[in-house]
Amino acid sequence: MSFNDIQNRASHHPAKPLARIHMPTDLSIALQPYTNGRSVRIPAEFGPKQSMAGFDPEYSNIVDYIVRITHRIWETGKDGVEYIADTYAPDSLVFDDYGLQRGNAKIIGDTHHTTDAFPDIILDADEMIWAGDDKIGFHTSHRVRIIGTNTGPSSYGPATNARIDVPCAANCVVKANDIYLEHVLYNTSAMIQQLGLDLWDEAARLSKTPPSGWPRTPEVWAALRTGVAPERPISETEPVTSFDPDAFARRVHLSVWNDDKAVIDTDYAEDVKFEGTTNRRFNGRTAYGDYVSKIRAAFPDLELQVDEVYWMGNEIDGWLISTRWSADGTHTGGDLYRTPTQRPCQIWGITEWQVKDEKIVNEFQIFNELDLMMQIEKVRV
Repeated sequence: MSFNDIQNRASHHPAKPLARIHMPTDLSIALQPYTNGRSVRIPAEFGPKQSMAGFDPEYSNIVDYIVRITHRIWETGKDGVEYIADTYAPDSLVFDDYGLQRGNAKIIGDTHHTTDAFPDIILDADEMIWAGDDKIGFHTSHRVRIIGTNTGPSSYGPATNARIDVPCAANCVVKANDIYLEHVLYNTSAMIQQLGLDLWDEAARLSKTPPSGWPRTPEVWAALRTGVAPERPISETEPVTSFDPDAFARRVHLSVWNDDKAVIDTDYAEDVKFEGTTNRRFNGRTAYGDYVSKIRAAFPDLELQVDEVYWMGNEIDGWLISTRWSADGTHTGGDLYRTPTQRPCQIWGITEWQVKDEKIVNEFQIFNELDLMMQIEKVRV
């Protein structure tokens, strides 16, 4: 399937790229008030009413929709999994850790497989950043913790009876009750570690017997990077003189990951809290700089691009910012991913920030680390 075919398959849907007017200017419809600071998972009151034309009438707003369909799909048994047919378009496109999955029938089958492997699975919402409306479509960046016990066979072998607690992120585009485009990273590398399996052994095995969608074609890689983002950044087409989350996210990402770590000291809070891929957790600018250095040492020619940014908030309450990004790099250095292979690699990720007083105080960042290791191992076999 060509890049144009992939794009045309998605473009039938009436959702449109976001503009500055589509960014919520307060946090009234947000996860924290919805769950009362995460003291409840599904509240008795579903939050402020929002125009939801075309959605099932039971949903009050986009946060309510995403949280409740996630709960119903993953946690209410086999009938819940089948609800995917009502909330994902028949020809939906899902870019995941491995590649591109096409159609809601494929999503239903994959979800049944996972819930069979983890019958007590819970997807507990950690954060949600959204923008848009029911006219152009909603864009949502949903962070959850996948919690469960591996009591059934999975793609990674027999049951281990291990307990997992894995953060993941899904960026969806939804209109009229249908998700038609999703970028989701399940943090598979963290799950494999928590199952007690060796990451490099699994990467080598999977590179020989690859899952659906792997490896990506150039056309799929191009489509993943494009999504439904504006052709030009909002900060260029709609500039403002006040703090601009779009310009901020683009400048920081491009500086930190391409050539200039100095912005860590100017744009990150001194005690910034970080959680990320493969069970990484740390606090502080120094630890963050060390993390960046290790990645860049492995890929000295890393070239990152920002694919899409959206946000909610204001100067007083602070900002929640979602950035979807992708990068190309050659594995020529460092020891983070064992001996350099000289292999060109694809990396993509989702970053969610909490920004206060124009400083990043919390960062959640996830990227396709198992897939990256599979790309590297493919050279060795």
